[in-house]
Amino acid sequence: MNRDPSQRQAGLQRRQLIQAGASAIPLAVWGPALAQQKFTFRMAHSEAISAPLTLALQKWCDLLNTRSGGRIDAQHFPGSQLGSYTQLIEQSRIGTIQGTVGGPDTEESVAPEIAATGGAPGFIFKDEAHVDKILQGPLGEEVSAVARKKTGVEFVAYAEVGFRHILSKRAVTNLETLKGLKIRVPEIKIWVDFWRRMGANPTPLPYAEQYTALSTGVIDAVEADFFSIKGFKWFEQAKHLTLSYHWFLPKAVRVNTRWLDSLPADLQALVRQSAKEVFAEQRKENRAKTDEALADLVKAGVTVHKLSAEESGKWFAAARPLFDEFGSKSAETKAMVGRILAAR
Repeated sequence: MNRDPSQRQAGLQRRQLIQAGASAIPLAVWGPALAQQKFTFRMAHSEAISAPLTLALQKWCDLLNTRSGGRIDAQHFPGSQLGSYTQLIEQSRIGTIQGTVGGPDTEESVAPEIAATGGAPGFIFKDEAHVDKILQGPLGEEVSAVARKKTGVEFVAYAEVGFRHILSKRAVTNLETLKGLKIRVPEIKIWVDFWRRMGANPTPLPYAEQYTALSTGVIDAVEADFFSIKGFKWFEQAKHLTLSYHWFLPKAVRVNTRWLDSLPADLQALVRQSAKEVFAEQRKENRAKTDEALADLVKAGVTVHKLSAEESGKWFAAARPLFDEFGSKSAETKAMVGRILAAR
């Protein structure tokens, strides 16, 4: 519909007044509104509710919320609330969630050279000091760079759950008693290969299914750290704990790179620096509370079995060929295995 000239002139004047008014608003008024853009950060994982790692992840989320002044909305979902372990790893890669935690061994099929720093294959780490030499230095930074390039996540820090042991329905005191044991393993090839070589019967299952699988007889055993055994109450279904120290599992704190790169520079720095701060404390606390967690399991009726030095040597010898086998995946993997063993 055509309007007369006087109507068009009036409309033009109104638009000019609105534009002039908007341009007259000081930048100081617009600035805070722009600065308060919020970035949602969903941290989801499969760790037990009461585990030291879970408490540290909650602390990190709280810290991100506070130090960002609300610009980061960090939300915490422990205990497989948003999916199984493998589902959460994949979600963190594609960005459905922004963060999770998981051992570098999870990257076996994508980046086997960094999977070696996740304890693969078993017995590759001697003790906590050996782990720190590998991950809390230049090599740890290299591993994060490879993860960023190949998986779409950045390892902003390294937490840990510590050494893993065998919790079983029957006593396991040597390699003979390990034979045929139906033991749950993650859905990762190197774990299956390891336990087959040890003579057990590895059964890949999602993390959250272990209690039910123990109760129904699908499996005879799980292998895990003390905190997980206690937190998920697996000890209610299996009463024998063998201190095997077969696998030290560091936990890479994984952040989706697209999300991280979308943040302003100051918030990127906050995510990285606060993670290093929080999880350095987590590692210290985790190690301090290990004996306490073991004592709690004994009080709950768990019988502890210790391997003799001779028997431990046999277990290591049984696993030793896996180092060469794992290293054959690529020249980079072979070099990484060599660097880890050289630092023992």
